[in-house]
Amino acid sequence: MSDNRSSRTSAEIASQPAVWRRAAESLPDQAAALPRRGERVAVVGCGTSWFMAQSYAVLRETGGHGETDAYAASEFPLGRRYDRILAITRSGTTTEVLGLLGRVKGTVATAAVTADPATPVMEAADDVAVLDFADEESVVQTRFATANLALLRAHLESEGTLPAGVRSLDSAIRDAERAVTEPLDSALGAAEQFTFLGTGWTCGLALEAALKMREAAGAWTEAYPAMEYRHGPISITGPGRVAWAFGDLPEGLAGDVARVGGTLVAGSTTAPAGLDPLADLVRAQRLAVALAEARGYDPDRPRNLTRSVVLQDSHA
Repeated sequence: MSDNRSSRTSAEIASQPAVWRRAAESLPDQAAALPRRGERVAVVGCGTSWFMAQSYAVLRETGGHGETDAYAASEFPLGRRYDRILAITRSGTTTEVLGLLGRVKGTVATAAVTADPATPVMEAADDVAVLDFADEESVVQTRFATANLALLRAHLESEGTLPAGVRSLDSAIRDAERAVTEPLDSALGAAEQFTFLGTGWTCGLALEAALKMREAAGAWTEAYPAMEYRHGPISITGPGRVAWAFGDLPEGLAGDVARVGGTLVAGSTTAPAGLDPLADLVRAQRLAVALAEARGYDPDRPRNLTRSVVLQDSHA
């Protein structure tokens, strides 16, 4: 299965290895907005940004950098004590994020990562990291989201500690260079349903992969922690349906998928040819675009979506 890269979204997906490098190189200019080791941090966002927040929160805490939680901005527990709130917002205009930053201003240090320096988040947060080179024309987020995680991984690396089993960002970039060029499995184009699975920091990636498939292609997708798969979700799997795991598989899971007739996609990090999970997300992004185009959809203009959710007369 191949994607013809005719869409703007496809071009933005293909640019990710270079954009991740630039995000890492920008770290000295962005570091003031990023959490300090030992701080108790809440990371917030909406949609894709929330899923990236989840992945980063696990990486940071399991790497020993400090207690880290992730929330949808609309569900932040006001009154809970944090040393810093870090908001992720591509547009810098999302109502729920701006509302939260306004509510907590002056009571806790706040920071944001955004793609647009000419938006309200520049005033709403105390410090802002700007990844304008990762901005997108597409409604569906791809490279801005992953550039965020690349920047945050680079920051954790610069402080000397990554969780056990997590590759360096340089390794992830090399894997992404493979992920944007290797042909997609033709069998995936005919699949009826996809269940994305993650463990630890890759749970957020699994949620994001499922969202990309729904947004771009209107596909039937679900996402779960990998160990929860046997507790119900496996009932969906069967012939013509895919279980896609980010990172290493829990013991016995491959056999479980095979027994029910499902197709397993696994980008194991321990296998010699395995991809870094962030690079494996790039493959899922490409598949979402390819499925959209095969179904006659325009991946640059997904149904029912806008580039930013700005609510009118909202108290959020």
